[in-house]
Amino acid sequence: MSHTVEKIGGTSIANTDVITRNVLIGGREGADLYNRIFVVSAYAGMTNRLLEHKKSGEPGVFSLFASAGNKWAWTEALSGVEQAMQAKNAEIFRGEPELATADHFVRERIEDVRNCLIDLHRLCSYGQFRLDENLTTVKEVLSSLGEAHSAFNTALLLRKRGVKAKCIDLTGWRDERTLTLDERIRDAFESVDLASELPIVTGYASAPEGLVRQFNRGYTEVTFARIAALTGAHEAIIHKEFHLSSADPKLVGEGKVRKIGLTNFDVADQLSNMGMEAVHPKAAKILRQAGIPLRVKNTFDPADEGTVMQADYMPDAPRAEIITGLKGVYAIEVFDQDMVGEKGYDTAILDALTRHSIRIVSKCSNANTITHYVDGSRKAVKRATADMEAALGGAEVKVSRVAIVSVIGADINVPGITARALSSLDGANVALIGLQQVSRKTDIQVVIDEEDFDTAICALHKALVETGAQAERGKPQALRPAA
Repeated sequence: MSHTVEKIGGTSIANTDVITRNVLIGGREGADLYNRIFVVSAYAGMTNRLLEHKKSGEPGVFSLFASAGNKWAWTEALSGVEQAMQAKNAEIFRGEPELATADHFVRERIEDVRNCLIDLHRLCSYGQFRLDENLTTVKEVLSSLGEAHSAFNTALLLRKRGVKAKCIDLTGWRDERTLTLDERIRDAFESVDLASELPIVTGYASAPEGLVRQFNRGYTEVTFARIAALTGAHEAIIHKEFHLSSADPKLVGEGKVRKIGLTNFDVADQLSNMGMEAVHPKAAKILRQAGIPLRVKNTFDPADEGTVMQADYMPDAPRAEIITGLKGVYAIEVFDQDMVGEKGYDTAILDALTRHSIRIVSKCSNANTITHYVDGSRKAVKRATADMEAALGGAEVKVSRVAIVSVIGADINVPGITARALSSLDGANVALIGLQQVSRKTDIQVVIDEEDFDTAICALHKALVETGAQAERGKPQALRPAA
């Protein structure tokens, strides 16, 4: 019997009772419990404590360790992580014998990391060793703690309930071997019998190239996709706390949105570009190339089949599937009359954006103007624009805050769809700053003022999805920005 590989996100795995009742066990008995592999994220908020808060930038253990301030502040933060992990253990095991086992696991890992970082600090106090040369490794080590904690607990809880669960630790802890990601996965699953064991796998995996360095917070989904590809899964499943819906029902109304149901990986890529939770683009690429469909299911609605993404899917009739967008976008406009006919003019712009780790959402240009719509912090954008002005002496660089709203679908080649979109925005008194539409016909992007974001979403959804829509109504939950 073929198997599935299923990924549980941080918010879902943190809701232990629901995820156990609806997903991990879900009324299954005997052989039905097996032929599944679960890849788990760290409990919600734990990676923020270990690294830094993804939204607010509040420093975690890693940021404090890397900073030039109080060189021992990170130890207090690490103790705070230990307390948070043990509090989660107490919530899950409620004073039962397994609590002592879970707490011992946390205590051992935390103290090992603490001793390692103290030794590194001591080593780098000598002139020949530099702390900044080791920070990427420190970040990898700290990231691994969150997934090791949740995987260990989940396997322990399932064994307590009579399931033959096995914790598969891919973090490389105390493993002196240097294995690639694929080698580590193959090695871990070599002795696993999927027909009689339920593997609970850490979303972080140790590899020479460093998963955090390559994929940032999306490393769990990359691990999940590689496991699916290497083990020959017939389907990959992501469990989230919402249905993949045509818009945020909290914004447009629960009775108006529709569950997507069936789409392709192009849509997943466009959603990632808008910062929405679907699947990391690198993970989508792995699944697409392996010919493995991806199913997105709602943890709180286990009876529903969710939405399936397939590489070769095309709808019977073109249609808009999702209206979503991104606030807080910076428009960096570079104007230079000497740009005309100049090959590679934007090299300096791209170098500055790359140097300051600023993500490009969209881009447009004409004879003498290039505008990049980017997602990044105000401080990073300010530094990048200063670099641009220094490199492009004759250029005029302007920065403004905007929002982008996107109409997305596997095939949106509907006659007159752009005119209908613009007419709906005009009817809602939404002023247009810019419009982007590429020949592949998978999305239309409109650039607007931030204050018009909600109005634009509702107007476009009403005009393009609610009117004449062919998709079936589902049981929608909020389509939320990536945490």
